Amino acid sequence: MSSAPLTLGTGGHIDHGKTALIRALTGMDTDRLPEERARGISIELGYARLVLPSGRALSVVDVPGHERFVRTMVAGATGIDLFLMTIAADDGVMPQTREHASVLRALGVDTGVVAVTKSDLADPELALLEASELFPDSEAVAVSARTGGGLDDLRTALERAADRVASRADQAGNAPARLHIDRVFTIRGAGTVVTGTLWSGAIGRGDELTLLPEMERARVRGVQVHDQPVDRAAAGQRVAVNLTGLATDEIGRGDVLVSGNGELRPTYRIDAELAFNADAEPEHSERVQIHHGTREAPARLAWLGGRFWQIRLEQPIVPAAGDRLVVRRVAPPDTLGGGRVLDPRPRRHGPSREATARLERLARGEAPEPSGREIGSTAPRTPSQARPQKPLPDSARALEERLRAAGAEPPLDSELDAGDLAALRDAGRAVRVSKALHYQADVLDDIRDRLIELAGRHGGSVTLAQLRDELGTSRKFAQALLEHFDSEKVTIRRGDEHVLRRGVTRPTRSSK
Repeated sequence: MSSAPLTLGTGGHIDHGKTALIRALTGMDTDRLPEERARGISIELGYARLVLPSGRALSVVDVPGHERFVRTMVAGATGIDLFLMTIAADDGVMPQTREHASVLRALGVDTGVVAVTKSDLADPELALLEASELFPDSEAVAVSARTGGGLDDLRTALERAADRVASRADQAGNAPARLHIDRVFTIRGAGTVVTGTLWSGAIGRGDELTLLPEMERARVRGVQVHDQPVDRAAAGQRVAVNLTGLATDEIGRGDVLVSGNGELRPTYRIDAELAFNADAEPEHSERVQIHHGTREAPARLAWLGGRFWQIRLEQPIVPAAGDRLVVRRVAPPDTLGGGRVLDPRPRRHGPSREATARLERLARGEAPEPSGREIGSTAPRTPSQARPQKPLPDSARALEERLRAAGAEPPLDSELDAGDLAALRDAGRAVRVSKALHYQADVLDDIRDRLIELAGRHGGSVTLAQLRDELGTSRKFAQALLEHFDSEKVTIRRGDEHVLRRGVTRPTRSSK
């Protein structure tokens, strides 16, 4: 039986007894804020140490259940290895139960146990049945935090679940240390302390670390695991790190402490493989919230074809290939789905056969083609590596003329030959503007010019209605164009207006 470190995360609807259950299992109250104790609900993340029957200890992250604090729940869930989901016997499965389950699916956390709580207040049979339907591969145990009933069975079930999970410490190898920070505070006589779940590597006294994305250096003065000092902490558990060289006001939740020589770096762009909940797939260029580690950042999703998307972030994150992400809608807030990072630092690119082939290889865990040979590669392409442009077939040229003639109202992609459209796109003669629309490149440049001129006549911004009238088109096409120009950083949306970004000028055309 392995004793390698693991982190257990709770989940469940508000008032389904997560915190009371953790208190009964560990003897620790994870509601540390006065407001939490006064209101009887968890607002911030809470932490505890759970000792299983074998003597193995798990780091526990207790998350809020209220819908207003799902963002905090996601921040805690991104570093966990297995889950403990609570479902109250007198309530059954509720909305936040389902959303927390969706977050766990997005993060690829599929091992855990369901605790049917408050079983002393109501017959647990129906809730046990619902648990088996929502989590068919997980054990469900009826418990009562008040009477202690079922707690021994729950501990044993957690032991079995933990035995099925590989620890990050075993998987990390020689990976650099990476600690996603969720708390920052000062201890008198010690100075700056940060806490978080150590995703990879190890941290020990005397280590030199870098704070990202700020690129500030710090030295480790001491390390604790569950309030106990250790010489060196391994990945897969909650860690507190005492730092010298950084003040508390220089660090915030979402920052990352890393070791190494720049293997991990901030990025504003990633290529990812994403899956979405039924009826929740976003549109091309839709603005969403991306959750990674303890950081959330607004971003635009650019569809690359199939299950592949490029995520263009407004604030940097610090990912590695294989990391899991959660994608949430901005308004109304809701979990759309999630997936994994395939390339943490790609070039900006759109869909193409070359890009799809590359992402398919990365998704299978295969190495990409030699550096610089592919769309999305971060390495520069030398002239000797550049591929000659293939001549367009006659059918693709005919399609280009059809798109040119259509102007601001091109036909839907579903009405066009996919092969010819891909050939035009690869040649730079057609540009994807939405998931279902392509524009001929010269036409789109003309529209861009007219948009800039229109903004100049209206104080530097345009509305959807103004662009619609300027182009003599419908709301559908005007909206797709504005969203495209927002994503291309020509404009930025502020309420109902799309404001021209500083420094944007009319394009210089090449002859075609």
